Amino acid sequence: MAAGQGQGPAPRPVDADNHYYETLDAFTRHLDRKFRHRGVRVFQDGSHVELVIGGKVNNFIPNPTFDPVIVPGCLDLLFRGQIPEGVDPRTLSKVEPIRPEYRDRDARIATMDAQGLDAILLFPTLGCGVEQALRFDVEATMASLHAFNRWLEDDWGYAYQDRIFAAPMISLADPDAAVAEIDRVLGLGARVVHVRPAPVPTGANSGRPLGDPLHDPVWARLAEAGVPVAFHLGDSGYHAMVSGPWGGADEFAPFRSPDLLGQVLIGDRAIHDTMATLIVGGVFRRHPKLKVASIENGSDWVYTLVKGLRKLANRAPWLFAEDPLDTIRRHVWVTPYYEEDLRKLADTIGVERVLFGSDWPHGEGLADPASFTDELTAFSPEEKERIMRTNCAELIGLPLG
Repeated sequence: MAAGQGQGPAPRPVDADNHYYETLDAFTRHLDRKFRHRGVRVFQDGSHVELVIGGKVNNFIPNPTFDPVIVPGCLDLLFRGQIPEGVDPRTLSKVEPIRPEYRDRDARIATMDAQGLDAILLFPTLGCGVEQALRFDVEATMASLHAFNRWLEDDWGYAYQDRIFAAPMISLADPDAAVAEIDRVLGLGARVVHVRPAPVPTGANSGRPLGDPLHDPVWARLAEAGVPVAFHLGDSGYHAMVSGPWGGADEFAPFRSPDLLGQVLIGDRAIHDTMATLIVGGVFRRHPKLKVASIENGSDWVYTLVKGLRKLANRAPWLFAEDPLDTIRRHVWVTPYYEEDLRKLADTIGVERVLFGSDWPHGEGLADPASFTDELTAFSPEEKERIMRTNCAELIGLPLG
């Protein structure tokens, strides 16, 4: 039989990092009225719209209407370091009117078909900055994220046509309320949940580590259900940690006034520290079935983390039942940035733990999500299929064919 004869079409990719653009009422449509002055508030003066969160104008997203919005993939050359000579990098950013598929799930399905995608994991854009803004008000945090998840259920659903898997946002600031929300969204079919890669807010200046045993009921429920935790890039509050000593910005405002020094000082520390607190805190030892994924945090942090954990294991071997890298290989999935050394990552954590993520439709992502396969020249056909589909399908329980 000739090669390929009698075989069906190749399985389509599963993209582990897609986004929607929230509507203005995403945090207010279902918000308990007693929190209307403490949660997210929308202020509109003609065409100018601002959000006030936690009593302050929020600069995480400068235009919360998302209209116009950045063109998908327009910053590709910038992130690859391939800007043509004489071109001002600031001219690469382009905007366009918002498209239906950024807010309508049926339009998104049609777009996925055109892109050749079978399924996507879907994450917030604006929502990734809200928990930090509400960190001093635990009640408002829990009420606001609950309201957001109800909006998500309205507009996207948690497993729409078994192709769009939107991740509800979970805060651990109130551990009991977090368990209740986990139980609720699992009951509605959530296949992945989003937890901020950051210290858990306590309502004070000090935070609580994700590895604290107070959070064990959350991890236990997710482990039992086989539902992974996605730690997606967002405002983790790290700018406030360096603003005093180094004179930088005290808030994350990436599109309005980017803190260039902060980008170097902070970099990928939030995801590095998140995984460290889970491992050093013994979360995976207590919950051996728990699965976590790093989404849109790149992969360079992996090597620094492994080095640091191994040093600690030499000094405090009682904390570790095994080589920390083996723990990572068993429990952690990673979406690398497409411009990174993908072969090095696969050789470190195992090709089975590498996920394809396009960050579509953001400007720093890929204009054509499935073109990620063009970066996999160092991989065999079987490994490519794993990265482009199988690994994510296994992670959330999709059919592998």
